[in-house]
Amino acid sequence: MAQAIKTGSVGTVVVAGAANLAIAVAKLIAGLISGSAAMLSEAAHSVADTTTEVLLYQALRRGARPADTRHPFGYGKESYVWAFFAAMFTFVAGAGFAVTHGVTTILVHEHSGDYLISYIVLGVSFVIESISLTRAVRQVRRESRRWQTTPQRFLRLTADTAVKAVFLEDSAALIGLVLAGLGVGLSQATGDEVWDGVASILIGLLLLTVAGILAANNLSLLVGRAVPARLGRAIEQELAGLPDVERIDTLLTMQLGPDDILVAAKIDFRDEATGAAIEASADEAERRLTARFPEIRYVFLDPTRSLPGALGQARNTQARPSPDAGGEPDPS
Repeated sequence: MAQAIKTGSVGTVVVAGAANLAIAVAKLIAGLISGSAAMLSEAAHSVADTTTEVLLYQALRRGARPADTRHPFGYGKESYVWAFFAAMFTFVAGAGFAVTHGVTTILVHEHSGDYLISYIVLGVSFVIESISLTRAVRQVRRESRRWQTTPQRFLRLTADTAVKAVFLEDSAALIGLVLAGLGVGLSQATGDEVWDGVASILIGLLLLTVAGILAANNLSLLVGRAVPARLGRAIEQELAGLPDVERIDTLLTMQLGPDDILVAAKIDFRDEATGAAIEASADEAERRLTARFPEIRYVFLDPTRSLPGALGQARNTQARPSPDAGGEPDPS
């Protein structure tokens, strides 16, 4: 089934990318004129964010390609590959430069003393980043209402890595601007450039944290993450309510892409059910699930014989989170 690029996510990525590009140029000029390590680190931060948005746009575009004979389940997982590359670029380029330059500044203590341009660029950057973050927040709230959950839970569990990345990066950008402002201000007030270097290092650590969160999330999705617990329970309930179903023996799910979910289940039907009745139940299962959850693209049901001593409940189902899953609810 062909997928269209998600308009809301694309808009959020494009706005964030344009904002970061303009801010990166301004910060770089300010950093070169003032010699501030924190400003140059913030310039590297914005360059990393701009590159991240380009990679996220590539993720949305490539992941939306329709299925073909070589990739029958589509290209949804490719979006996680590009999003992982984006996280790694932030980790290496942004965080690496910020920490290294901060350490160098602490050791060398070099600064031109021209602080005014740094304050101006930081203030303008804060306004622009706030506008970009506002758009991301609106999309998060809109999506969380659609899933009937809180924005915090949606961000933690969503498979839409683009909007998650933009939200985290814009939030980190605002925190980074505050850190840079404090570093520049303390350096000017005390005459000691160590504060500028410390601010640069803190900005680098902030980028490391964001990159680590996004990288881990994308790796989990690339390996093949199940849908979260609450959605798994809802799928199980829909299947259990089908005509002629005695028991769900196994329920397995996988997130194939930001808007692609696969559902596979072994189901024990009543012994009296005819082949035609089982086929009708399978068709009804797909109709119910896709109507309630449009993200479900594939539904595979395997009629199976009940195990001895079965009591009518699923034996092996992802609706019950494993200890490694941490029992997290899902955004549905």
